Amino acid sequence: MDTTLLTPAPSGRTSRGTEHRRPTLSRKPSFVLTAGIVGLGLFASVTPSPIYPTYQAAWDLSPLTLTLVYATYAIGVLLALLIAGTASDEVGRRPVLLVAVAGLIAATILSALAPGVVWLVVARAVQGIATGLALSTAGAALLDLHPRRDAAAAGLANGVASSVGIALGVLVASLLVQYDWAPRVLPYLAQLAFLAVAAVGVMAMPETVARRGGLRWRIRRPSVPIAARGPFTVAALAVTASWSLGGLLFSLGPALGAELFDTADVILSSACIVALASTATISQLVFRRLPPRQAAAAGSAALAIGVALISYSAATGSGAVFLIGAAVSGLGFGTGFLGGLRLLTGAIPAAERAAIMAAFYLVAYLALSIPAVLAGVLVGVFGVQVAFQVIGAPIAVLALVTAVVALRRSRRHR
Repeated sequence: MDTTLLTPAPSGRTSRGTEHRRPTLSRKPSFVLTAGIVGLGLFASVTPSPIYPTYQAAWDLSPLTLTLVYATYAIGVLLALLIAGTASDEVGRRPVLLVAVAGLIAATILSALAPGVVWLVVARAVQGIATGLALSTAGAALLDLHPRRDAAAAGLANGVASSVGIALGVLVASLLVQYDWAPRVLPYLAQLAFLAVAAVGVMAMPETVARRGGLRWRIRRPSVPIAARGPFTVAALAVTASWSLGGLLFSLGPALGAELFDTADVILSSACIVALASTATISQLVFRRLPPRQAAAAGSAALAIGVALISYSAATGSGAVFLIGAAVSGLGFGTGFLGGLRLLTGAIPAAERAAIMAAFYLVAYLALSIPAVLAGVLVGVFGVQVAFQVIGAPIAVLALVTAVVALRRSRRHR
């Protein structure tokens, strides 16, 4: 435990200019809690995916409307990253995490009580803003709180927490929707319970950065220091390829699964997302010692193969190939995303951690939202199977480009 965080300076603040003496968690549980907040942010983001068919049936919504509801969340994330992505570098990690978790709680309550699509849009917008604050701040805090300040371990925790959160979010929501008792409420109640625990934990966390002054609310142009631009390029390409597929599956994957398996079973139709996230988690743990650039290259190549299989399944109507493609994509998603993230976290200057993580997640959420919106437009005209084929092709090409760039940089680095 780093006692410098807890030893008061003469002014009544800690030696790093943080808060007055109060009961705090030590570094290790704070690190675990922060990783949990990353996971909860992604957990909350995918909880509505298995519920969308229920919304569609209850409120007579078109596929495009559902996609726009999903895009509202991504727009909220982007606004938060642009306006307040560096907030925790200025006012501290803990206050921003408290605001973020409170926002997620408010969005969860709004979602559970939403009487129609307008309130659901409002809830998703609030959730997006809170998630943007949570992910950029927690990503920076993981680097601060790791007992050995190990950037690779912090990147691994971030990546694993993300994929575990996605898998559990879809699995828990699918089970509760399939249970068919208040399917538009129960998943959010489960989510609310996890967030309440997180809120209590954040209040006991230590602060890890000195307050620089008041927060100035303005739109900031994303900026990456010259020394970090090479790693950022690889990380941005890897996250763009992987999260583009994620956005497509999170918004329309259950609809494609329902068609390919000819089923109304929510668990089966959402199995593609669970398969993606589960194999992503396994691949990150298995290949965590692979050099970051090589991991980004190998993962992106596997992602391209997986996306090609998903597109093939949409063209042929094969549910089995769809699940295999999702699983292979997950291997690539996890390995490539982790490789890029580890490369980036190892190059981030301490004073700009939140700012650079905000820029990284800005790229990620642009990738998450644009393909989903385009697919929603295509679904209304051509159907979900054609939409997956049309959007899947450029994602596969981008993944191959990412693999080539990462491999070339790996050779140059050696």
